[in-house]
Amino acid sequence: MGLRSRKYIGLAGTILLIGALAAVAAPSARASCQLQSAGNQIKHVVYITFDNVHLRRDDPNVPSDLEQMPHLLNFILENGTISGNHHTPLISHTAHDILSTLTGVYGDRMGNPVANSYGFFRADGSVGFQTSFTYWTSVAGDGKPNMLGTDGKTFPAPWVPFTRAGCDFGAFSTANIEFETLPGDVRTVFGVGSPEDVSVSAALALPNTPANQAARTAPNTDFLGIAVHCAQGSPLCAGPNGRPDQLPDEPGGYAGFNALYGNVNVAPVICQGASTVACDGSGHVKDVFGTTVIADAFGHPGFPSTFDPTAAESLGYAAAMLEKGIPVVYLYISDVHDLNSKALDANNRLPPAHAFGPGEAGYVAQLQGYDAAFAAFFARLAADGITKDNTLFVVVPDENDHFVGSQPVPVGCDGVHVPCTYAFASEIAATLNRLLITQRGNATTFSVHNDDAPTVYINGNPAPAAAVTRTMEHDLDALIATNPITGNVDKLSVFLADQAEMKVLHMITASPARTPTMTMFGDENYFFSNGSATNCAVAPACVSVSVAPASTFAWNHGDVQEDITRTWMAMVGPGVRHQGRDDRVFSDHADVRPTLIALVGLKDAYVHEGRVLAEKLDDHALPSGIRAHTEDFVKLAQVFKQLNAPLGSVGRNSLVFANRSITSDDTTYSKYVAAISAIATSRDALASEIKTVLNAAAFADQPVRDHGEDGLGARARRIIDQVEDLANGRDHDDHRDGDGHDD
Repeated sequence: MGLRSRKYIGLAGTILLIGALAAVAAPSARASCQLQSAGNQIKHVVYITFDNVHLRRDDPNVPSDLEQMPHLLNFILENGTISGNHHTPLISHTAHDILSTLTGVYGDRMGNPVANSYGFFRADGSVGFQTSFTYWTSVAGDGKPNMLGTDGKTFPAPWVPFTRAGCDFGAFSTANIEFETLPGDVRTVFGVGSPEDVSVSAALALPNTPANQAARTAPNTDFLGIAVHCAQGSPLCAGPNGRPDQLPDEPGGYAGFNALYGNVNVAPVICQGASTVACDGSGHVKDVFGTTVIADAFGHPGFPSTFDPTAAESLGYAAAMLEKGIPVVYLYISDVHDLNSKALDANNRLPPAHAFGPGEAGYVAQLQGYDAAFAAFFARLAADGITKDNTLFVVVPDENDHFVGSQPVPVGCDGVHVPCTYAFASEIAATLNRLLITQRGNATTFSVHNDDAPTVYINGNPAPAAAVTRTMEHDLDALIATNPITGNVDKLSVFLADQAEMKVLHMITASPARTPTMTMFGDENYFFSNGSATNCAVAPACVSVSVAPASTFAWNHGDVQEDITRTWMAMVGPGVRHQGRDDRVFSDHADVRPTLIALVGLKDAYVHEGRVLAEKLDDHALPSGIRAHTEDFVKLAQVFKQLNAPLGSVGRNSLVFANRSITSDDTTYSKYVAAISAIATSRDALASEIKTVLNAAAFADQPVRDHGEDGLGARARRIIDQVEDLANGRDHDDHRDGDGHDD
């Protein structure tokens, strides 16, 4: 991400900003929004997705990202709840993680468990790749919807309950709810050969020369990353900028709704009659400070075009939407540990990102800019009457990530008072196919989704028990590398998951073509890809690291390790308990959606994979079906997460059992497949029963009553114990005491 120079807004500056905003409050054009929260207190929803912004300290001496953003952290601690015991699904990566929070289901039910792209087998056994980032209704390379539900149709869209309730829904840079790729998404919505398609395609077809960069970038700035999905009859979408919001697979139909797509259509509407803080005189949206028009690197107003918006940009556009009367706004803010400069190089192109280590001066400066942006955002909303008393704020990072680098210098530096520097701040690049040729003599043709946890697609799509598959598994398990930073010899594979285990981890979709041959959860310091099929004695090196200042990537995610998969979530607003920091409750991304929807009193047209986090809500705000028997609901919900979540007990222990069996002999592997397949079948059937009961309590006023040895919770604990025994190499028996645990 890039950060232009900002002047820090202290207390005095905040007061002046409030006064200025109060004097120029913008008129609004709003639909009749009918949220149904407890006491009808929630009038707005502000949903913030961070990219890899950390609650935990990456270095014990350096304050965490949130500690260096006190305006945001204190707002949460003083007015709501934040949990550091929150988890991603698997694999833990941007698109998959965001889509799980948007939908409340894992990748197996919405088509994207491998992100930010995924492989698929063609009919001839060759492998293609599809980006996960496309507009909600797009079709993927395998001929099925990218957002693929278990019924083979496009999964229900997250804005629908809001727009059906009469609430306009704004989106800025949040995965797949606005345009992500061109010209594909323009064609999906406007049609092939439409005027929009013709103009966008013509610009993108220009020769890729420095002189053409501004023209080639302009369509991204105009159309990507920004949308407003309108309620029926909303004046915002009634004019010439509005287009039909088509969701042909939406349960119950979705006719008569319009949307605004891209800044070229959104800005003219939200800037009409807006304050001079929100927009300039030419109808261009400003950043949150009201000082700079949001634009691309060439100065063309609109979306920054690289999907790495700063806090000032995202919060500024969100504030303009809210001030226009859009009551529900979802936004995404880029990470702070990468400097994506927006200053063009000599070739009129954006230079590559530069990766910072914890406590580096540039990292700290960007955090100061983010903190100032949140100070301005809260002040601006307060001047508009949008506060914690009438607004639900939800903040969730997509995932955590793991820093790869040398030790900081000087020893004990904290970044804030003494800047840190690093000899190395770079992930370790490892070329998987060349390592296999060199170390194992394995020249099998395969593709990988490049990642810290690469998914492997062997050409021809062989069966799990085929000799080529089993050989590949053993050879991946045997790979080693000398770490160029530490000098240690590292084992590259930490866990292997075959297709049977991937089913337990919710990684098998309704499209068999998308199912990888296997997944290798790797050493978290390495990033794996394929190269030319040559021995490692041939340049370039099979294992390498970048040297500062050329380091472009130093923060790994996508894997299974706790510092990647354990992240945080926060809520502030009516109905949210004032808990401050409370890490007692295990939760994951699938729980965010049902909790939010329950708080605002709406319903989705499907049963979530997550559950309402009742422990985080005030009693009066609980749905009546939960409030009637809260203790029973909570007990069942907590054991359900350990049964069903990819990083719950069953998920973690099954991966241990799977890896040990996959890397063993074929007889052991065969026994494992029979055992884990039976467990997956039993788990899925029981999870379906439990989530139906939890959903009915949250959204159909049917309280949970679950007692006794044959109750749902007791049955879940028996499966949990069984998988734990298998992970620990014990023969499992079901002679347990009454609560399903050993005496």
